Amino acid sequence: MSKKRKLDTLMMHHAEDRAAYHGAIVPPIFQNSLFSFKDWEAIDKAFDNRSEHFIYSRGKNPTVKLVEEKIALLANGEKAQLFPSGMAAITASCLHFLRPNDHVVAIKNLYGPASNLLKSYLSKKMNIETTFVSGEHIEDFEDAIRENTALIYLESPSTAVFSLQDIEAIANLARSKGIKTMIDNTLATPIFQKPLDMGIDLEVHSFTKYLGGHSDLIGGVVIGAQKEVDSIFHNEYELLGAKTAPMEAWLLLRSLRTLTMRVKRHQSNAMAIAEFLEGHSQIEFVRYPGLNSFPQGELYKKQMTGSTGLMSFNLKTENLVEIKSFVNRLSVFQIGVSWGGHESLVFVPAISYLKELDEKQFKNMGISLGDIRISVGLEHVDDLITDLKDSLDLIK
Repeated sequence: MSKKRKLDTLMMHHAEDRAAYHGAIVPPIFQNSLFSFKDWEAIDKAFDNRSEHFIYSRGKNPTVKLVEEKIALLANGEKAQLFPSGMAAITASCLHFLRPNDHVVAIKNLYGPASNLLKSYLSKKMNIETTFVSGEHIEDFEDAIRENTALIYLESPSTAVFSLQDIEAIANLARSKGIKTMIDNTLATPIFQKPLDMGIDLEVHSFTKYLGGHSDLIGGVVIGAQKEVDSIFHNEYELLGAKTAPMEAWLLLRSLRTLTMRVKRHQSNAMAIAEFLEGHSQIEFVRYPGLNSFPQGELYKKQMTGSTGLMSFNLKTENLVEIKSFVNRLSVFQIGVSWGGHESLVFVPAISYLKELDEKQFKNMGISLGDIRISVGLEHVDDLITDLKDSLDLIK
């Protein structure tokens, strides 16, 4: 189907061959471990190009490949590779680019397990050193680059504080010095931000979040140039056994059909809630890129076409009893660690960060006990606002 079609249409029909499915509107799940061949020559040819042929489902599977083709198109990438978790996709991408004794520049407000991968696991196993920077200014990266810098790792908007990095400027800087780049684009989704168009080498997602959108999937994806993704397939994917099951891929296929509609509803609900929170007397500030008050508004308009449903706000209290009471009084917002699903969730970053970081590291993240993160779901916005208001109004 022509790329001139709109994304909504392409997510419905791209890469699907209904004649091969006997006219079935929904493609079948190829729930099989291996594929047979008519003769020696056929299987011999398949082994010459394992990344494109179906031999064994730990490698390629028709259900998985169909979804990969849709996601690659969605992100304007040449190829995509599914993984069984977002962290599997992140780890594979890092291992793809890094060698022993390399140096990485990464933003400091990185997804927690990804940060731990760099500063703990890879530092011990491969003597890789990482410099963590704020990332809000190009000079942060220029000053951090060394002769052995091999990778710049971005996440924009970033975890917890939702700060942006100038993706295109950083990609240009990295390319001029022969440094590879990757970005976690899970929060923005390819609907609202396309880092590959800005020069980033690899884009990763947890499709557990908005791409899946129904809180019934765990998985990840890497998107980029065919050369990079094929290399990951033959090495980090095949050798580490990081396969995505056909059932998970099929459920993701279902989710992609409604992605554009879902993220727009997440955004409209979130914008109304962010504006309500900004006007409440118990709120110090709100972090949401779509707000007019967002400090990086010009950069937001330059590289994003919208925001999704994730935000944070700071209560005018650091009294832990009051903070706990506020969270526990919520009834529509459920307490949970993930985000991007159909349901609205609330989480206090201090719960996990204080178990992983010391007090100095916690403060360096730019967050406090009073920081509350919410994932705005698809419920009616009036009910969500009422839920927040009722709980906020009872804070002393």
